[in-house]
Amino acid sequence: MPEQPLVSIIVPIYNAQDHIARCVESIRRQTYRNLEILLLNDGSQDVSLEVCKMYANVDPRIVLIDKANSGVAATRNMGLREAGGKYLQFVDADDTIQPYATELLVQRAEESGADLVIAHYNRITPPRPRAEDDPRPERPTKVQTYGFLMEGPMTKEEFAAGLMQEPASFYYGVMWNKLYRADIVRAHDDIICAEDMDWSEDLYFNLSYIRYAEKFYALSTPIYNYFNTPGSAVHTALNPVNIVATRATLFAYYKELYEHLGLYEGVQAADLQVSGGGGRGVSAANSTR
Repeated sequence: MPEQPLVSIIVPIYNAQDHIARCVESIRRQTYRNLEILLLNDGSQDVSLEVCKMYANVDPRIVLIDKANSGVAATRNMGLREAGGKYLQFVDADDTIQPYATELLVQRAEESGADLVIAHYNRITPPRPRAEDDPRPERPTKVQTYGFLMEGPMTKEEFAAGLMQEPASFYYGVMWNKLYRADIVRAHDDIICAEDMDWSEDLYFNLSYIRYAEKFYALSTPIYNYFNTPGSAVHTALNPVNIVATRATLFAYYKELYEHLGLYEGVQAADLQVSGGGGRGVSAANSTR
C-alpha cells in the first residue's frame, strides 16, 4: 500500500475554550492518519491554550504554536509558513470535520491530479433555548447542506465560470471546505491571506490560488460542519468604510483574474458582497473566528 502523503491541517484559535476540544477531537479521529495538526493560539485570553497543551502532550501529530494576537489572516499565514505537508487543509476552532473528510479530499486529489478540491459543507444552527418553565420539547438542531458544483473534475475555466455565478458565496470564498497543494502556495508569495482586510481575507487567498492552479475537483459529499454560533466574531459588526474599501479591492482583483482567463462579462462591483448563501465568509479583524 503506498504511503499516505502528509496533510497539514491549520487551526487558528482565539478564545475558543467552549469548542476547541470538539474541534481537535474531530481532527484526531480522521480515518486518514498521516496528519500534521497545527494549532495556532492567537493570544487567547481564556483556557484555549491549556486545552491545546493537553492535546499536544497526547498526540505527537499536533504542533502547538502560541503567539501574540494578530488576527485570523496573520495567524493563517503563519500556519502556511510552518506547514510541512504536501496538502493544506483548514479548520476553524468553532467547527468540526467529518471523520472521512481528509481521506476523501486526498483521495480525489491523488486520483484526479487536482490542484484544488472543493467540497460541500453542513451549516449547523443550534436551537434557541426555551425558558426553564417551558414544557415543550427542546427544538432540534438545524442542519443544512450547501454546495454548487456536481461531483467530478473540471478545468480552471470551468471552475472560474462557476465562481463567477456566486462570486462571494461561502462555498467558493472560505478556505475550510477545500484542499490545497502546498507546493503551489510555497512557489508564489502572493498566495496569502490579506492581513489588511477586515473581512474576505480568505476569498483573497482563493482568488490568488486560482491564478496558479490548473486542475480542480468538486466533491459533493459534505465534509465540514460549520457551526452558526451567535456571538462569534462572524456576527461582529464591521466598519462600513472598511467594507467598501475591501469590496473595491476584491473586485479589482476578481476582474483582473477573469480578464486574464477571457471570462470577464462585466460583473458589477455590487455583486461582490458577503453572501447569505448558507455559510460564513470571513472573520472580523483581530479575531480568529
